[in-house]
Amino acid sequence: MSALSYTHGTGATTLLGDTIGANLDRAVAAWPDREALVDVPSGRRWTYARFSADVDELAYALLATGIARGDRVGIWAVNCPEWVLVQYATARIGAVMVNINPAYRTHEVEYVLQQAGISLLFASLSHKTSDYRAMVEEVRGRCPQLREAVYIGDPSWDALIGRGTPGRAEELRSRAGELSCDDPINIQYTSGTTGFPKGATLSHHNILNNGYFVGELIAYSEQDRICLPVPFYHCFGMVMGNLAATSHGACMVIPAPSFDSAATLRAVQDERCTSLYGVPTMFIAELNLPGFAAYDLSSLRTGIMAGSPCPVEVMKRVVAEMHMAEVSICYGMTETSPVSLQTRMDDDLEHRTGTVGRVLPHLEVKVVDPVDGVTQPRGTAGELCTRGYSVMLGYWNESEKTAEAIDAGRWMHTGDLAVMREDGYVEIVGRIKDMIIRGGENIYPREIEEFLYAHPKIADVQVVGVPHERYGEEVLACVIPRDPADPLTLEELRAFCEGRLAHYKVPSRLQVLESFPMTVSGKVRKIELRQTYAE
Repeated sequence: MSALSYTHGTGATTLLGDTIGANLDRAVAAWPDREALVDVPSGRRWTYARFSADVDELAYALLATGIARGDRVGIWAVNCPEWVLVQYATARIGAVMVNINPAYRTHEVEYVLQQAGISLLFASLSHKTSDYRAMVEEVRGRCPQLREAVYIGDPSWDALIGRGTPGRAEELRSRAGELSCDDPINIQYTSGTTGFPKGATLSHHNILNNGYFVGELIAYSEQDRICLPVPFYHCFGMVMGNLAATSHGACMVIPAPSFDSAATLRAVQDERCTSLYGVPTMFIAELNLPGFAAYDLSSLRTGIMAGSPCPVEVMKRVVAEMHMAEVSICYGMTETSPVSLQTRMDDDLEHRTGTVGRVLPHLEVKVVDPVDGVTQPRGTAGELCTRGYSVMLGYWNESEKTAEAIDAGRWMHTGDLAVMREDGYVEIVGRIKDMIIRGGENIYPREIEEFLYAHPKIADVQVVGVPHERYGEEVLACVIPRDPADPLTLEELRAFCEGRLAHYKVPSRLQVLESFPMTVSGKVRKIELRQTYAE
């Protein structure tokens, strides 16, 4: 009889019982003179000792402003050192930092300000076409709890810092002594595809441990320098990046305010980074950059790829041409702090591209029948669920939605379709809502995408289901061609699939595109592709 699709992570290293502030203190005591943070655009640098002093200075200012334990402090900004200072200063005083997506517009930011009850907001002044100050002023009158807005790089930041004095050191020590590692410390709004986003509420214990164990599995130490082109407002940046770094005495390197492939490669080269993060589309952009071969990336040994599955050909190039022999794939979701599954440093190419790894230490995962919740035999597709220290406290002020996501046994239901192999590694085969049902056959887009990546004319591909009168749904392949002057035809695509894919999986429609609609965190918006081409 086949084993059940259940496994738990063991490990010799125990969970951390610290608050984020206490954990930072440990790093500062161990490595005061090592670099903690480098901002490449401005040339600013912080040792651990200076970083801690600047975090305390901001914490004093927040105390002087009247921010109490549990008060919500928003941050609506692109990647910059001040973002990181706000992250650690709010943690020091037990305020709940609310991450706001820099791509949000007035309608969305007004919702978040009201729903979270934000009393103090930090914001960028502007970025690209976004004028954050103008947008804040537009919604401020409708957000009565918002007492103050402080802008990064503006006199209002200096004025706030000026309110804090070292005389508040005793107050800060007293506040730190009141905090529990189980306190809520962070709210992250998950991009809802319908309705408003939900605020996943995370504790010190959730995110500190997750960052720490992600770092442990790629052997971080104080010798590591991590290039972070991924957004801080997302768990990828602030947990897997910042908290993984500070819990190991490593250095956080900011290459640019938002993703820029050339700036990223330049930062890796000039700062001798040992680790690089990104979603697959970021790595694809870096590898395809004109002059890519001229960058010296020999300092790299590892990194993290997450957000969506990595095509085999991309992974081969990342290992061979970017020197990232120990690169790791991570899988997770905001509600689980975020990582539940991760490949290990010595995993082979097939495990790094065909799976999303195995369970992290101190966590449990299982694959269940989406209808009746019964745990499936290994090798059978079902919904992936996870349980343990990483599962969020809940959605902020939304108990009904929390109960829909977390069952009575404290299992978080991910909404992802997965298969657990006999060796415990997990394959993600799609979203329950992305699964295509054609004439009663269940089709997983990921399988078709992986197959089509091998076509010489295809640079990138996304497969979605669109309505069909007879079969219910049909398969649409959305393709970005390698050479726009020589695009793929449907006949060529179907001929490539003939005899190699089951007939019902062969795309019956083709759409050639210049780019895919993306979320700010670099994920393809499949729902938008489905809606656009549903006619």
